[in-house]
Amino acid sequence: MNTAAATGRGSSLASKEFLTGCGVLVLLVVLLGFAVVGNRTRRDEGYPVHAAFSQIDGLDVGSDVRLAGITVGHVTAETVDPKTFQAQVTFNVAPNIKLPVDTAAIITSDSLLGGKYIALSPGGSDHNVQANGVMTETQGSISLEQLLSKFIFSVTDTLQKAKSADKAPNSSTDTQPHGGLSDQP
Repeated sequence: MNTAAATGRGSSLASKEFLTGCGVLVLLVVLLGFAVVGNRTRRDEGYPVHAAFSQIDGLDVGSDVRLAGITVGHVTAETVDPKTFQAQVTFNVAPNIKLPVDTAAIITSDSLLGGKYIALSPGGSDHNVQANGVMTETQGSISLEQLLSKFIFSVTDTLQKAKSADKAPNSSTDTQPHGGLSDQP
C-alpha cells in the first residue's frame, strides 16, 4: 500500500508542476502579446510624413525618427519611386511635434556599426508640415564603405604625388650658373 500512496503523491506532484509550467507559459505569451500590440500602437501614433532620399542604406521599417536626440516617431514604409529611382520613406511624427516645412530629414547612424535613423533638423519657417506632407530637404545615408574607399583613394593619390615630386629634379638647387656664388673658393 505504500507504493500506491507514493505513486499517487508522485503523479499529483507532476500534475502540479505541469499546470504551473503551463500557467507560466500562458503568462509569457500574454505579456509578449501586450508588448507587440503596445509597440505597434506606439509606432502608429502621430501623423505621416513623406520624404525622398537618394540612399537609405541600413534604414528599416521601424527605425527611429529623432528630434534633438529624442525619438518622436518611426519609419512606417519604404518604397522606390519608379520615375525618379529615389527611395520614398514614410514615417510618423508624434502629434504634439509641429515641424516647420523647411525641416531637414537626415539619415544618420547610431554609431560606427549601429543602425540608422532619421534625424530631423527643424527649419525656421512659420508654416508647419501637415499630415501626409512632404519634406523636400533631405540627405541620404552615407555608406561606410564609400567613405573608406574615398579615404584610401585620397591617401594613395597623395603618396603617388609625393613619390613623383621626389623623383623630379629640383632646378633651383641642382645646378648653379657660372659666376654665381659658390661654397668653394
